[in-house]
Amino acid sequence: MKKIKAIKIIIPLMFLTSFFCYAQEKETVLAKINLANSYWQTNNKPQVRAFWDHAAYHTGNMEIYKLTKNETYRRYSEDWANHNQWMGAKSTDTTEWKYKYGEKDDYVLFGDWQICFQTYIDLYNIKPEEYKIARAKAVMNYQMSTNKSDYWWWADGLYMVMPVMTKLYNLTGDKKYLEKLYEYLSFSNSIMYDEKAKLYFRDAKYVYPNHKSSNGGKDFWARGNGWVFAGLAKVLADLPKNDPHRKEYIKIFKSMAFAILNSQQKDGYWTRSMLDSQHAPGPETSGTAFFTYGLFWGINNGILKEKEFFPAAKSGWNYLSQTALQNDGRVGFVQPIGEKAIPGQIVDASSTANFGVGAFLLAGCEYYRFIIAEK
Repeated sequence: MKKIKAIKIIIPLMFLTSFFCYAQEKETVLAKINLANSYWQTNNKPQVRAFWDHAAYHTGNMEIYKLTKNETYRRYSEDWANHNQWMGAKSTDTTEWKYKYGEKDDYVLFGDWQICFQTYIDLYNIKPEEYKIARAKAVMNYQMSTNKSDYWWWADGLYMVMPVMTKLYNLTGDKKYLEKLYEYLSFSNSIMYDEKAKLYFRDAKYVYPNHKSSNGGKDFWARGNGWVFAGLAKVLADLPKNDPHRKEYIKIFKSMAFAILNSQQKDGYWTRSMLDSQHAPGPETSGTAFFTYGLFWGINNGILKEKEFFPAAKSGWNYLSQTALQNDGRVGFVQPIGEKAIPGQIVDASSTANFGVGAFLLAGCEYYRFIIAEK
């Protein structure tokens, strides 16, 4: 009888301990992502252009708004959208619209000027007003009316624009967005995706063996693959369950997850060249954050097995929250704007950037959702 009574006491205590551990971790994670976001917004005005780096930050800001309903965060993104007139590149002459690489207003079809539409649509969904999405629909509808399919010629573009397509589908019900999503992604896969490694080269000029890392092998840029992995997570979150290509997207996502798992460093981060840790050694936050976000998203949505992928995801978060995040809220160790891992480039605690903060917020929010689900 004494043993039975002891069991009755111990079991509730075990559950109580678990409850308090999850509750404490939840508050810790929320405090860290609030610290990072508040630091960024305090030190950076929202009145900046709608180009990709700023827009990538806002994808993270909108994610933390969804969790907290903090109106300060929403207003920050809305102030940014208003400043940019709810547009990306502003040219109105379709005959001059370009999409290779350009930062001027005639590069309307360049994905780096289209990622802003993700946040505009998110803000529209909070308070529907047609002017918020008018430019997004006009630009993407024009693009889909052309006979071109090579719009996404670099890995980053998959994060920039794939989620725009699924978000616009959910707004309009027009299946052409999903059809073109598949068409454009198929082109990207044909020039950048390595079937053997299950990873993406940054663009065609980095494909092996024309380009090699320091060890003579394939050079897969961490942030570039982070863009793709996170972009696929966002697409799968919005994609209809009966989409004819959903299984194919999941297959790519899961294959990438295993390649990402196998290239993680023991301290939780990923190096800039994923398969050559000595090419540009040391931690890098933006790629690590996108990978951590994607892994937690996959676990939370039943695509990745928790037992198999949680240790890597948690280790990634430990690096992000304990090493990358500084005491004042600065997110450090972010590789500057670029397109490859650069030997000798200094990336340290003072290296920060808007897109790196956005990626950090995505990772933290998804880990927070994991904790809530486990609780």
